[in-house]
Amino acid sequence: MPPTDPNYTVLRSQLASLTTEEHRPDLADIDRRPTLDVARLMNDEDATVPAAVAERLPEIAAAIDAIAARMTRGGRLIYAGAGTAGRLGVLDASECPPTFNTDPSEVLGLIAGGPSAMVTAVEGAEDSKELAAADLTALAVADRDVVVGISASGRTPYAVGAVEHARAIGALTIGLSCNADSALAAAAEHGIEIIVGPELITGSTRLKAGTAQKLVLNMISTLTMIRLGKTYGNLMVDVRASNDKLRARSRRIVALATGASDLEIEAALTETGGEVKHAILVLLGGVDGREAARLLAASKGHLRAALQSATAHASTT
Repeated sequence: MPPTDPNYTVLRSQLASLTTEEHRPDLADIDRRPTLDVARLMNDEDATVPAAVAERLPEIAAAIDAIAARMTRGGRLIYAGAGTAGRLGVLDASECPPTFNTDPSEVLGLIAGGPSAMVTAVEGAEDSKELAAADLTALAVADRDVVVGISASGRTPYAVGAVEHARAIGALTIGLSCNADSALAAAAEHGIEIIVGPELITGSTRLKAGTAQKLVLNMISTLTMIRLGKTYGNLMVDVRASNDKLRARSRRIVALATGASDLEIEAALTETGGEVKHAILVLLGGVDGREAARLLAASKGHLRAALQSATAHASTT
């Protein structure tokens, strides 16, 4: 976009009005300061982010409850963003299958420009609302789904376009940004604006803004999965044991939940095909693997509810 393009003037004016793009003259000499001093300064800046997130916890919690309600009915959680924001969404989505044993199609991340944009910038991709609509259409997004637009500035056309398209077809929409009164929050049913202030390096929103977005995405996915019954207390009982570390973790989780011996744990995991949640139900509920599977299906995967059913049944027999 050349400086003579009228859109250039508009965009420059928009950026100048954003808190995340503000210049801090007091930091103009950081390239001349000792590295340890700059490291301390950056660490102090980062320490302000959790407080900024804390101010928006009611909005975050309301969005999570709405997400869980849609996913309980079979909906998907879809993140959409460009650049750093898009990468953070893809990262959060990719962690859900190994952590919570979700199907890869349940939590998805879209980044403007496609998968290659994870490592190489795709020129102009973030500027297209139409590209966002096309990406969501390719996923057959419907009214049961959830779309979370992510943008530090809150004005990125790809993120705003994703939310606008999703809302038009009845999907639940959430806009996560780091500027007040953003177009993204206005377009979404649930606007979450984490105001972190100017960055250490002017406009480098992978810093405090990126940290804030990561913290909120951690909350969205983790708390949603808790609401969906993917944990038992604070134990990760839906872990997918796909490597040696996770297999060891699975056995430790069963031990923490049940207090059973190693031999009992191995027998329960063998009977349930390595499913941690089922093995815990076998050990605590006094049922076999087949009955554990039935009870968990009836409780929609909620282990605590399945245990209550097993206990109630045992007390009447």
